[in-house]
Amino acid sequence: MEGLLRSVRVAARALRRTPTFTVSVVLTLALCIGGTAAVFGAVYAVLFRPLPWAQPERVMLVRELWRGHVGAMSVGNWADLRRRDRLFEYLVPTYPQQLNLAGLDQPENVPAARVGADYFRLIGVAPALGRTFAPDEDTPGGAQVTVLSDRLWRRRFGADRSVVGREVRLDGRPATVIGVMPASLDFALLGEQLWVPTAFTPERLAQHDDHYLTVLGRLRPGVTLAEAQAELADIGRELAQSFPQENQERSLGASPLMEELVQDYRPRLFVLLGAVGFVLLIACANIANLLLAQGAARGREMAIRAAVGAGRGHLLRQALAENLLLAGLGGGLGVLVAHWAIQGLTAFGPPDVPRLAEARVDGPMLAFMLAITLGAGLLFGLVPALRLAARPPHAVLKEGRTGGVHRDRLRSALVVVEIALALILLTGAGLLIRSAAALNRVEPGYDPTGVVAARVSLPTTGYEAPDQARSAFERLGERVAVAPGVTASGLASVGPLEGGGTNGLVPEGRPYEIASAINSSRRIVSPGYLAAMRIALRRGRGFTDQDREGAPLVMIINERLAREAFPGQDPIGKRIACCDAGPDGLPSWKTVVGVVSDVRAQDMSQPADPEFYLPLAQTPRAAWDWIQRSMTVAARGTADPMRLVPGLRDAVRAVDPAVPLYQVGTMDDRITRSLAQARFSTALLTAFGAVALLLAAIGVFGVISYGVSQRTQEIGVRVALGAGQGDVVRLIVRHGAALAGAGLLIGLAGALAATRLLATLLYQVSPTDPPTFLLGATVLGTCALAAAALPALRAARLDPAIALRAE
Repeated sequence: MEGLLRSVRVAARALRRTPTFTVSVVLTLALCIGGTAAVFGAVYAVLFRPLPWAQPERVMLVRELWRGHVGAMSVGNWADLRRRDRLFEYLVPTYPQQLNLAGLDQPENVPAARVGADYFRLIGVAPALGRTFAPDEDTPGGAQVTVLSDRLWRRRFGADRSVVGREVRLDGRPATVIGVMPASLDFALLGEQLWVPTAFTPERLAQHDDHYLTVLGRLRPGVTLAEAQAELADIGRELAQSFPQENQERSLGASPLMEELVQDYRPRLFVLLGAVGFVLLIACANIANLLLAQGAARGREMAIRAAVGAGRGHLLRQALAENLLLAGLGGGLGVLVAHWAIQGLTAFGPPDVPRLAEARVDGPMLAFMLAITLGAGLLFGLVPALRLAARPPHAVLKEGRTGGVHRDRLRSALVVVEIALALILLTGAGLLIRSAAALNRVEPGYDPTGVVAARVSLPTTGYEAPDQARSAFERLGERVAVAPGVTASGLASVGPLEGGGTNGLVPEGRPYEIASAINSSRRIVSPGYLAAMRIALRRGRGFTDQDREGAPLVMIINERLAREAFPGQDPIGKRIACCDAGPDGLPSWKTVVGVVSDVRAQDMSQPADPEFYLPLAQTPRAAWDWIQRSMTVAARGTADPMRLVPGLRDAVRAVDPAVPLYQVGTMDDRITRSLAQARFSTALLTAFGAVALLLAAIGVFGVISYGVSQRTQEIGVRVALGAGQGDVVRLIVRHGAALAGAGLLIGLAGALAATRLLATLLYQVSPTDPPTFLLGATVLGTCALAAAALPALRAARLDPAIALRAE
């Protein structure tokens, strides 16, 4: 220990003697270690931090599968599954609902979740205040109660501990607050801020054809996922036999909830972690080059130490102590960098990444930083230390202050590695940039410029009857149309990029059965909506005020649905069965009166789904429950669309003062948010690629400069014998070109393998896109040659007399 402390003290004195070198290495390490740790913190928070639930690994997402697509479960299927299941402790239904919260200063629409009474027992989280739901409160006619999230409790109730027992109004009905959950539950499965019981009626429990439930299950102790999967498959077959009309082609399955939450984000985060790891490796190679150059300068010092009795182990320990001290200083400063970087990631990261806000400098991140700090110290310091300690003293003293050829080769090899890694990063960044550019060129199928959109949810109280809800929205549409600045407006059950429900449609002429159904996205719209959004009418007509209840039932379909339902035919005048049954129990047929352009309604990177539109005045009665009496108001104006918002709020207040407007924003902003994840990944990988390019150029410059210093006498002799400046420049640049060429060849091979990992993140770009590979190699090669040209030009200007006198 005494020897170790002595080595550290000597190392500290040695580093103080070279402040420029020490500061540059420490800052480089701090930035690279801190950046790597920050990305690791985000990856850990999203992918690996356990959910704040009891034994979260035993919590499963139980879902239906239809034609290979994962979907929600019907209430009837859940009820039958719960009766037949033997392997789950709990099977709890949940579904999201927007509720108007009143009883405070201003009404507010709050994202809520309706959950079964066992929900909180399933997740194993006790309330911070009060209690959770009792079984009798999850029944029709039971007490109206609610449990608040910590976030809502602090924001709307000022963290008042006496809130338990207070009465609030949810959708116009009184409800008693019975509990407040801890802050750890602020990450919610459905984005909810309060919970209310499901309280399914007997009619709902018998309904097998309305699929909207997210079902969570907790496996019993000792039960494996494979056993549960097998039982669910058996129950799924039984349900298909018992209810063939509703469950034909349906099956049941389960998967760990955590996997389902993060599966879409896993590849992007791992790519970013790998990219920042490459930057750290390039930095370590650069630092190793600096240490080799410094070792050449300190060779005489170490030789003298060895000559006066220092053993090889002592010299090695001394060199490693300096390198690990450098790494420790860089890692320590990297903690601050990681803290700032984490704040940036959480502030500017995509809003839909689950639990990204939980990323922080904590125990796992500090342990990771300690590991990579030690690893980096050994990585960049071990080989220079071994070379420094292994040289025979007499050989070093004979050489003077120049190093051996073997060190030149090692430094050149390190630069080749830097160039190869930098090319892999640049190629990946280039592919993502091209993908982002392709996404930006995608036509959404409507004109978002100048459009503001907002959601309106009517409470159940006062709008129980479908006619009441329809009348309220029709009055709202009339008032919005005459609001100040509005040039066109309309209502839709779901606007673009808002998700939405689906129905199975059966075109006339096909058997009326599940096998014939075309799963299609449903949009209930007012007559002015298509014009307000400028969705192009390809043939036929749009909706008019004559498409009302009692008139012939009509629909408008998009081009994709037209191709699938009536291939090679004119769909105008054709009929499609959908959504509800007629008075005689037979299919409710709707006539196609128009075909509109495809709209990227779900995701800008995904092709348009089959989609159909129904007129607001002919909304199926059951559909008001499907859409939870909520609609999107879209208004177009000639000026800044956000200036239309006060007029929209006035229109809503005129219909019902207790109903708030929420999720207000422009359509341009919605498109930007939908692309946020791709743009975020592209920006980070581009930044990492730029840093890698800079570090690689510095590496080339350092090696060539070092080579020039070694060959000073040789260059003087060449010039004295008649070599021109061009000859000297070509001689030096040739070395840099050889390094760049070797690095580019290795990097191209590595990029061909590595960029395949980006395949799922790219849009309309191949992972082996030749122009991107060529551009990355050209940029990196040009920078490497430019870095080599600087010392070459300096060498060409050497005075031969001075060069010949150099040691």
